[in-house]
Amino acid sequence: MDKFLTSRLPSHITRNQVQRLLKAGQIRVDDHAVKASHLIMPGENINVEYEIAEPPTLYGENIALDIVFEDDYLIVVNKPAGLIVHPGAGNSTGTLVNALIYHCEHLSNDNGLLRPGIVHRLDKDTSGLLISAKDNRVHSSLRSQFSKRTIEKYYYALVWGTFPDDSGEIDAPIGRSPKNRKKFTVIESGKPSLTRYEVLERFEFLTLVRVKLETGRTHQIRVHMTHVNHPLFGDPYYGGRNSKIITLNMRNRQLAARLLGMLNRQALHARRLIFTHPMTDELMDLRAPMHDDFDQVLALLRSESQF
Repeated sequence: MDKFLTSRLPSHITRNQVQRLLKAGQIRVDDHAVKASHLIMPGENINVEYEIAEPPTLYGENIALDIVFEDDYLIVVNKPAGLIVHPGAGNSTGTLVNALIYHCEHLSNDNGLLRPGIVHRLDKDTSGLLISAKDNRVHSSLRSQFSKRTIEKYYYALVWGTFPDDSGEIDAPIGRSPKNRKKFTVIESGKPSLTRYEVLERFEFLTLVRVKLETGRTHQIRVHMTHVNHPLFGDPYYGGRNSKIITLNMRNRQLAARLLGMLNRQALHARRLIFTHPMTDELMDLRAPMHDDFDQVLALLRSESQF
């Protein structure tokens, strides 16, 4: 029931809000209160009572954008770490969407009132390439390419530990963690998820890998790398910070602590996107340089490796 109604009620009403309405008895089926787990049956009469609240009005903000590509139909930016992609509970300003509204004359509205132009997302603390659509026709084409997995997405990730092989894949289903609903984990009931990786550089206790996503699950790279005991360096959510330092010798502990002080996030960057332009059919192959914090960590690792 909660999934069904979330997909049909106005886009600013979240699944959590629907669940609260269910618990309060404000959603009734054939005049009977039901639980979130109620399975919808043909012919049922569903009545929902809720106070209509206007979604927040979004305003453009003059936030600097690192534009990798732009034309009349779409815009691709190199998102910095720390920038939230779209407004949500508790934040209606200071997001990429606010920056896009300021910069672009028009954006698609296919993804709801709070997500104009947004076709896909990156985590707040993941940097790199992100596509936004300027009209619904372009949005629909890009969304179709994502769902058909014809868009190629490559990331650079710095992970703990070393790999015996130069490449590999992680094929494991991902779903919400039953212990912490804000986190995701490899779980049998999860959705099929496939991540391929290739080693780019080996350091004494860290490895730089290029990752290709074959599916697009929330936190996929972070979850998969943690699953194979190679959490992303700096990731506070999936065991990529201090818990790994204790496994190192004293010299490397000091180096790791110094590196973590330089990078207050997971070392993950959306480096490359390959897709077909929805209007020109041109094959777009875009790349984004890494941001200073990630670059500086790699520079220090390389200099230390020379000794």
